[in-house]
Amino acid sequence: MLHNDSPVAEQLAVALESTRNSRVSGAFRKHKKLSRIGKQVVLDQSQELAAISSFLASLPQNVIPLSVDPSITIDPQLVLDFDTRSDRAAEEVQHMVDDVWQRNPVFLYSKLYSPTSREIKAMLAKLNLRPMPTIMDVDIRDDAVVLEPIIHRLTSSPQLPVLLVGGKSVGSVEEIRNLEKSGRLRDLILAAGAVIDGLENKIHGH
Repeated sequence: MLHNDSPVAEQLAVALESTRNSRVSGAFRKHKKLSRIGKQVVLDQSQELAAISSFLASLPQNVIPLSVDPSITIDPQLVLDFDTRSDRAAEEVQHMVDDVWQRNPVFLYSKLYSPTSREIKAMLAKLNLRPMPTIMDVDIRDDAVVLEPIIHRLTSSPQLPVLLVGGKSVGSVEEIRNLEKSGRLRDLILAAGAVIDGLENKIHGH
C-alpha cells in the first residue's frame, strides 16, 4: 500500500493531475476551434442574388429545393460550392459575386409563355451580345414555385421578366423600354463588360 507522503505516491498524483489538465486543455482547444469555424457567413440581398444566379447558371440540373422558404434568406450551403463556415468564406463570397456577373453581365429571369418576356428577349437579341445573355425561363423550371418569389424579394420587382445588368435590376418592363429608346441600356450593358457587336461594327465601319 502506498503512503500519501511517499515519493511514488507524489509522482502518481502529479501524473494524474497533468493528465487531467491535458484533457481539459485539449477539450477547450477543440471547443475554441469549433467556435471559430462554426459561424456561417451571412449573405446580404445582392450577395444572395449573385449566389442563386451563379448556382442556377453553372449547371442546368441545379434547382432550388422546394423546402426553401422564399420569404427569408436562403441557406448559403445550398447554393455555394465552398465551406461557408471557414475563415475565408467572406472573401470567397466576394470572389463569387465578381465572377458571376463577369461571366453573366446580362442575366434575364423571364417566362417562356409571356409576351413581355419575348419582347425583352428580342430587344437583347438585336444587340448580338458577347457573352450571350443568360436567360432563365422560370415558369418552366421545377423550382418555379420557390424561385419566382425569391427573385421578387431580392429585386423588388413585382413580376417577371427581371433584367439584371451587372448584377443589378434595371427596372420594370416600361423602364427597360425607355432605357432602350434612349440608348442608356446599351451604355449599361457596355459598362457591365458585355460587347455589343452591332455597335462595334458601326465603330469600325463594317
